[in-house]
Amino acid sequence: MGQRQSQAKKPNTRATTPTPITRRDQQQQEGSGLEFETERRMDTFFVSHGSPTLSIDETIPARHFFESWLPAAVAGAEPPRAILVVSGHWETAAPTVNVIRGSNGTIYDFYGFPKPMYQLKYPAPGAPDLAMKTKSLLEQAGFGPVKEDHTRGLDHGAWVPLMLMYPDANVPVCQLSLQTGRDGAYHYELGRALAPLRDDGVLVLGSGSATHNLRRMGPDGTPTPPWATEFDAWLRDALLAGGRHGEVKRWEEAAPHGRTAHPSPDHFLPLHVALGAAGEDARAELIHSSWTNASLSYSSFRFTPATAAKN
Repeated sequence: MGQRQSQAKKPNTRATTPTPITRRDQQQQEGSGLEFETERRMDTFFVSHGSPTLSIDETIPARHFFESWLPAAVAGAEPPRAILVVSGHWETAAPTVNVIRGSNGTIYDFYGFPKPMYQLKYPAPGAPDLAMKTKSLLEQAGFGPVKEDHTRGLDHGAWVPLMLMYPDANVPVCQLSLQTGRDGAYHYELGRALAPLRDDGVLVLGSGSATHNLRRMGPDGTPTPPWATEFDAWLRDALLAGGRHGEVKRWEEAAPHGRTAHPSPDHFLPLHVALGAAGEDARAELIHSSWTNASLSYSSFRFTPATAAKN
């Protein structure tokens, strides 16, 4: 993808050690109606994961943002109980969750990159209880039948940012697929169905890119083209200035250069899920902004539920 390369480096471990859901906890939860112990209400997030070389290239500005996630307590002083990731790299006809008992596998769904990238592992525990609760919530909201995948691990849209955000790989992770044949409004409503997870201490994380046109990238250091800056500015304004959720749902017609910024919606729809999961009138906050490859925006957002925002 024309990104700078550097030598592979194992992520640093940190002194803070999250307490994951144990296998015994999972079995108890699965046998008791999939109930979680409520810890705190979580914000939801959309992060731009950019190029897979984020995993090894320390010169990418966004890498430092992801590495600061735990020290800066971006998602709270304590790690989440579990993480539900909606990535731009898993598309299915019907909503699907990966139900993994044991450790998640690491999927290398990219080609032509430096060999050290294919040696990286992110063996985060699976979250079968979260997967089944996600399935239940979606089916109750009319999004069923929701399928189960018992073999699929984490694609690079999930494990690349997570290996920097939670480098100890000890927070349980579940993935939910996208339906790229459906629009932003559909994924926003899908996110709304997942809102109860926030009260269970679950981090709902959309992982994509604020702009994503691989054919129109350029060398680092070259000016960002107007179509990219204008789309990125529209997104910030729609989210931050007016909370124009309806406009974001209709981004193809409402945004300037929408189809240029996203020839395929796969990397933008995770934002709709995260935004919907925060609920109506959620407050948006820009938590990172940077560019690589001239036109690849790493703009990332936090969505705080309205009730929490008032407190």
